[in-house]
Amino acid sequence: MVTHNHIGIFRSLVPASLIYDGVTRFRNLLYNKQWLTTKSYPLPVICIGNLAIGGTGKTPHTEYLIQLLQSKGLQVATLSRGYKRKTKGFLKANMQSSVSDIGDEPWQLLHNHPDITVAVDEDRCHGIEQLLQEQPSIDVILLDDAFQHRAVKAGLNILLTDYHRLYSKDMVLPAGQLRESKKGAKRADLVVVTKCPADLSELEANDIKAGLHLLPHQQLFFTSITYKEPEPVFEKACTWPPKIDETYTILAITGIANPNPMLAYLRTFTPKIDHIAYPDHHDFTDSDLLHLQQIFDKLPTKRIIITTQKDAARLQALSLQLNPTFKQHLFALHITINIMFNQQSLFNKSILATINNILKATKN
Repeated sequence: MVTHNHIGIFRSLVPASLIYDGVTRFRNLLYNKQWLTTKSYPLPVICIGNLAIGGTGKTPHTEYLIQLLQSKGLQVATLSRGYKRKTKGFLKANMQSSVSDIGDEPWQLLHNHPDITVAVDEDRCHGIEQLLQEQPSIDVILLDDAFQHRAVKAGLNILLTDYHRLYSKDMVLPAGQLRESKKGAKRADLVVVTKCPADLSELEANDIKAGLHLLPHQQLFFTSITYKEPEPVFEKACTWPPKIDETYTILAITGIANPNPMLAYLRTFTPKIDHIAYPDHHDFTDSDLLHLQQIFDKLPTKRIIITTQKDAARLQALSLQLNPTFKQHLFALHITINIMFNQQSLFNKSILATINNILKATKN
């Protein structure tokens, strides 16, 4: 069933949205007229962002880019604000950095790709300058969730939009979930429709393309999610590999914007799922942990706990408050992206061609 046509809009909040829309349009006008300045940098800077609040799949798409760029021998750095971290200012992460130091998404990027540079800074310009000062060997910087941070002039802007909530059918806050007018999409070089069903037809993809009203130079791609085998969060505590079937009960723990794709995937193994949902980027409290462990203790013997990798990072930081049995059964579900309609080669070439052009220009 096509769900992206059924976006909830809070009609009573439309007047407030008009005010918000006016403010963001005025801010964009100041940048468009160059009354507010933007900075360029002597290396490729790629921005991965979205118009909407909530998850559009930025982290797995960033990871895809990391792997692509590293395969070409490029030294990669990522820079984000480190949402919900407890620190301030510029911080270059290391393997001892905690989720509270750098945020869950940078922590995930670092632990999945320990040979890249991961940094956080609310001020993206300052962050880029610090990175270049401390590590001038960096070839490419990936800006995570920075589409609205126009003080940086990125060499390539990649805009993500969730298949289930296309920006073309949404409204600005608070009636909808857009951070700015859908006209902001004109700044994108590549637009990616994320979290598509694996069986998305080319006919529906063409309908979506028509509705997005892309500019002639903008390229459009569609991606779906691929789930990996669940991995133990506490390797030393876990002595058994999960082989989940319909005899198992899954305790699913999520603190993400849209857990529905993950739940649909888990239902392919067993219909017996207890789902405990928390808000996006939720910080688990002592009472949360007690509640989760009480629920787990009441489940049948054949049971497993599955959470997202970002939630696993926060739970891992609270290991001393988790009992051994809970830790033994706790697994994280990692995801990757699949570029649909045989366009992976075209996508890769588009990214690499832009980077090569920027590198050539900076050498001249």
